Amino acid sequence: MIHVNVRALIIRNVDDEEEILVQRRVKENESETPIELPGGRLEEYESFIDGLRREIKEETGLALESIIDPLHEVKTTSTEGFTVECMAPYAVYQTLEGPVNSMGVYFRCRAKGKLLKKGDGSDHIQWVTKKELRRLLEEGSLSWVDQAGVQSYLNQ
Repeated sequence: MIHVNVRALIIRNVDDEEEILVQRRVKENESETPIELPGGRLEEYESFIDGLRREIKEETGLALESIIDPLHEVKTTSTEGFTVECMAPYAVYQTLEGPVNSMGVYFRCRAKGKLLKKGDGSDHIQWVTKKELRRLLEEGSLSWVDQAGVQSYLNQ
């Protein structure tokens, strides 16, 4: 079975510098607590945007304000009862090997509200600069699920 995830690159600008929201993953059944982007698994038939909104709220306390990249959304409904949505997110990842078979969709977005001290499965929620994010990536502090997505973001 493949797990489908949404990942949030939440961006804000402070003094003409981009900052990205990161958090420490805290799960009872996991010994490692890597730094990661907000996000998680979609629920059955949950849309990407609804899942993104839910995960951001649960893990950070913030409310999704806007998606930065144009989504070019198309939604179709068939007479057989299927509704299908198509869009162009910021980036997509897929695990090719490892213990977890997953794919996920990254959205660059903005959010507003007050940060939680501790969210659902997260703590140490904080804004970091691109330079700090690069350091976290280079020292191996980022979760395996976000390493490629963060590298892609930093390469632009």
